[in-house]
Amino acid sequence: MQLRAQRDQRDQQAKRAKRLTRVLVGAAAVPVMLVAAGCSSDSGSGDGKDKAAEESAASKSASPSPTVQAAAFRKLPEPCSVVTKKTLDDLVPKADSGKEGSSNDTAVRASCSWDSLDDNGVKGSQFRWLSVSMLRFESDVTRGEGDKLAHDYYQKQLKDAQGVEGAKSVKTAPVSGTGDEASMVRYDLKKKEGTFKQQTVVARVENVVITLDYNGAGLAGDKTPDADDLAKDAQKAAKEAVAAVTKANGGADGGTSGGTSSGSPSASKSPSDAASQSASASPQKSG
Repeated sequence: MQLRAQRDQRDQQAKRAKRLTRVLVGAAAVPVMLVAAGCSSDSGSGDGKDKAAEESAASKSASPSPTVQAAAFRKLPEPCSVVTKKTLDDLVPKADSGKEGSSNDTAVRASCSWDSLDDNGVKGSQFRWLSVSMLRFESDVTRGEGDKLAHDYYQKQLKDAQGVEGAKSVKTAPVSGTGDEASMVRYDLKKKEGTFKQQTVVARVENVVITLDYNGAGLAGDKTPDADDLAKDAQKAAKEAVAAVTKANGGADGGTSGGTSSGSPSASKSPSDAASQSASASPQKSG
């Protein structure tokens, strides 16, 4: 009986030892599971951030590049042919062929001038001078559309004409039926040879700005020409110049704003470079 009691006691001790071992093993496994769960959670968070970054990059790459509407006019006419022969005979009757201004890109910048001296001997003489300059603007993604750039330059040309040094009795008035917008600046300019009556018409048609200068003077005692007559002649020549620009680009041969061109704009020099080098001859040259 004593031996049996001892065996039962040993069996119970062994069972308690096994139960204790299982408890210890289970307790040790809990931190391992928590660590594993933590690693799994961190990995998922990182994947989410990477996916969000990829989606953001894809969205940016899919965004369209900035664009701007192409300018309507892609070229300029031959500058010495923008005014008809009949008009030239009226405005500068004794003129030789026009003198074309220098330009390293006639598709962007072009000009021509004529001068006439009708010598009446002891009765004096009549002087006339006509100049037409054209500047074309391309559309640019950073600077804007060609017609907007041309409008800004149109405003600048008007301001320059109004601020000529020595000009007297300066007047500015709109000119109708000449491109998209046009104005005339009139003034007197006294020089040692006589008083010059200056008429400057600035016109914009689409993305091209035309500056037409016309002046006259009676020299050596001859009478001063009528400024109103000179103004009418200047407006007529300006309308012909606008029509020539429109026609050169496939538009109707008329004095109002004309057509648009198809296709992408031609490559050309920067309009800002052209504007800085463009020079409609100063009326002060006419003396």
